[in-house]
Amino acid sequence: MTQSNVVHPVNVAIVPDSFKGSARASEVAAAIADGVQAAANSVGRDVAITAVPFADGGEGTLDALTDAWGTEPQSVQTTDALGRAVSSRFGLSADGTTAVIEAAEAAGLPQVSDVPRQPLKATTFGLGALVTQALDLGVQKIILCLGGSATTDGGAGLLSALGAKLLDEQEQELAPGGGLLSKLAGIDVSTLDPRAQQVTWQIACDVTNPLLGANGAAAVFGPQKGASPQDVEKLDAGLRKLADVLEAATGRKIRDRAGMGAAGGLALCIGSYCEVELVPGWELVARAINAHEILSAAQLVFTGEGRLDSQSLQGKVVSGVLQAANRQADVIVIAGSVALDEAALADSGILAAYSIAQGPADLEELSSNALQLIRRTAYSVARTYLR
Repeated sequence: MTQSNVVHPVNVAIVPDSFKGSARASEVAAAIADGVQAAANSVGRDVAITAVPFADGGEGTLDALTDAWGTEPQSVQTTDALGRAVSSRFGLSADGTTAVIEAAEAAGLPQVSDVPRQPLKATTFGLGALVTQALDLGVQKIILCLGGSATTDGGAGLLSALGAKLLDEQEQELAPGGGLLSKLAGIDVSTLDPRAQQVTWQIACDVTNPLLGANGAAAVFGPQKGASPQDVEKLDAGLRKLADVLEAATGRKIRDRAGMGAAGGLALCIGSYCEVELVPGWELVARAINAHEILSAAQLVFTGEGRLDSQSLQGKVVSGVLQAANRQADVIVIAGSVALDEAALADSGILAAYSIAQGPADLEELSSNALQLIRRTAYSVARTYLR
């Protein structure tokens, strides 16, 4: 008696980042899934597709997680990095236990792009309203995403918004921003919201820079935020003084932890008074959407982002997918543009990478037709693979 051959479906995982300025990660995932399913149908192959949006912990993580959770972001009236009124968002998991907050939502560079940059005055104070609203809703965990900030204040503004008072030698409260932190003499936490210390903090970070010095928050990221060489020196000195005062008050020395320099040292104050876990952004998102289980079961993996280049392999979504995927899986990248040569692709573990450009096209044209081009590219690639 001969046992008939059983053809099992090809397990396909689709876990893309957003194409920034063109399409959300959830839209990209849906477009790739449509293309792959259409290709499978056309060649008579059975596929089992799991498609989820991914992110690297920076801008776009809020949308990726709320899309994955099936919830809508909530709006809060707060202030931007320069203290101006702004409506910002945070996300809440379906069970209400976890909040996701992006630094860029209330301390981001895009919000203050209409005026000259003010790196010495920029503050994280506006994030406090988002945290407070999440605490009011009874969350047990806060995911804080550090990308895209305009600030270099060590999270002093956020700590102030949660009730602490940063005082100079005359016991007067310091003005917001990192420019005056060198005058810090003490911190009064008697009125700090106790709930901030009762929740679990997970901080998404996609860099490993320390707080201080030549590779620190001010020196590396300050110029991107408008800091002159003199401003960089002042900001670095302020962060050093803040770290000194915090260590004296709490006994915790966290300034040298990898990633503490992200977002202008935003995690420093919270990490000094609360238990925090700094996690690579892609890893944190992977945990939240159960990406490891999805990827480990896949035979074929599609991921993607706006531009595939050397940065993609250093803590971004593509590098996270490569680390989490089944080693036997074939990983294919669909991108707006591909700037890696054959050797870099081979070394990375990527099977192949495809640009969505069908021919000569400018960025505006690609952006306006991104989803259609993503679907078409996924169809062509999958049809070739599945034959």
